[in-house]
Amino acid sequence: MPDPVDPVALTAALVRCPSVTPEEGGALVLLEELLSAAGFACTRVDRNGTPNLFARWGEKGAAKSFGFNGHTDVVPVGDHAAWRVDPFGGEISDGILWGRGAVDMKSGVAAFAAAAADFVRDTPPDGAILLAITGDEEGGSADGTVALLDWMARAGEAMSVCLVGEPTCPETMGEMIKIGRRGSLSAFVTVTGVQGHSAYPHRAKNPLPAMARLMDRLASAALDDGTAHFDPSTLAVVTIDTGNGATNVIPARSRATVNIRFNDRHSGDSLTAWLEAEAADVAEAFDVAIDVVVKVSGEAFLTPPGALSDLVAGAVAAETGVTPVLSTTGGTSDARFVKDHCPVVEFGLVGQTMHEVDERVPVAQIGQLKGIYRRILADYFG
Repeated sequence: MPDPVDPVALTAALVRCPSVTPEEGGALVLLEELLSAAGFACTRVDRNGTPNLFARWGEKGAAKSFGFNGHTDVVPVGDHAAWRVDPFGGEISDGILWGRGAVDMKSGVAAFAAAAADFVRDTPPDGAILLAITGDEEGGSADGTVALLDWMARAGEAMSVCLVGEPTCPETMGEMIKIGRRGSLSAFVTVTGVQGHSAYPHRAKNPLPAMARLMDRLASAALDDGTAHFDPSTLAVVTIDTGNGATNVIPARSRATVNIRFNDRHSGDSLTAWLEAEAADVAEAFDVAIDVVVKVSGEAFLTPPGALSDLVAGAVAAETGVTPVLSTTGGTSDARFVKDHCPVVEFGLVGQTMHEVDERVPVAQIGQLKGIYRRILADYFG
């Protein structure tokens, strides 16, 4: 019988693949080899140059299937000289595995791939296990998990439920499961007036007072007080740019960007309507033109507490001794796409060093995570 898959060694091997978005870096090739050897039917689902891997053990169309979703792409290393180790070295020292992607989220992918491979070898389930792994989560995400789900729909592949292996724990292993995510919206605002001499402001239309008034109104607004499972929505002004280097010129144009993280009391459409109404009001008051372009990265969603969250929470508690809280905090993840396919929750490592210089993870947590994922599979199919 083959030896169990070592999730620490697999994580280290994946870290050594320089898979900075959009480069595949060899990570999906490595996983395809491992999973194929374990009896999974593997298909590359690349789209528009974005690398993706789908793997299934069991019959297509099985009445009961469990899915894992994750990504092997990573963010850039930043200042290479600031790292204590080679960011793509996969170095292990003093019980710590170092490198870009060690936390976010090559360890999560390694843990669920190892858990799935061992589980089907030792206790073949009555059903299917599906892995949907993308190389485009840290980038634009248009051709990553979305492409996998599009392909699955065409191919007749389906997950009954799904677990996304993103880091979810703030400080302690096992403390948090994500059962939803806030929505994310960015609004790009342009205020256009009439350029003129600063000594003759009556001959110009200064866009800056209008921009200041609009940004103050938006930033001061209380969007809501939160909901049953979500914190209050937030709005942040992230930049205001005019590019005017002259002190005697009233500029013609000013631009700003705001980002809104919103709960399930709102939608991208409702917030867009509110932004446009606020802009129109200020534009009329200051006799300028204001254009608002909105990009919605994801809508707020919730997988209500129930069978799936109970399953994951039970496995986490059994393996860690910690009872996890159910949360919707944090940024966005690919769960925002999976939720249109099947019920989805997220559980993974402590995420304190993700995206940082010297990203690192205790190796004990990787083994613990594999144990949690394997128990989830055993309880689900049991």
